[in-house]
Amino acid sequence: MGFFSRLFSGKEKTEQKVEIEPVEYKGFNIYQDAIAESGQYRVAGRIEKEIEGEIKTHRFIRSDVVSNKQDANELMLKKSQMFIDQMGNNIFS
Repeated sequence: MGFFSRLFSGKEKTEQKVEIEPVEYKGFNIYQDAIAESGQYRVAGRIEKEIEGEIKTHRFIRSDVVSNKQDANELMLKKSQMFIDQMGNNIFS
C-alpha cells in the first residue's frame, strides 16, 4: 500500500529552513525575510533586541511588494532602520 500512496499522492513537500544572518543596527538585530507571493516578494522580516535578559521580537510585514527578493530585503532593512530611529525600544510595547 505504501508504494501506491507514494505513486498517487504526488511529490512530497520538504521545507528548507534557511538561516538568516541578522543586520545589527543601534543594538537591534534586523532579520530580512521577504515572503514569496504571486511571483513577487512581500517586504517582511523581524526586529529583535535583548532587553533585561529577554529576547524581544517584533514581526515586520509590509504591504509593499517588489519584483525580486533582494530588493524586498533591502527595502525591509531601510524601513526597519527608520522604524527603529522613530520608535526605539517602544517597538516592543
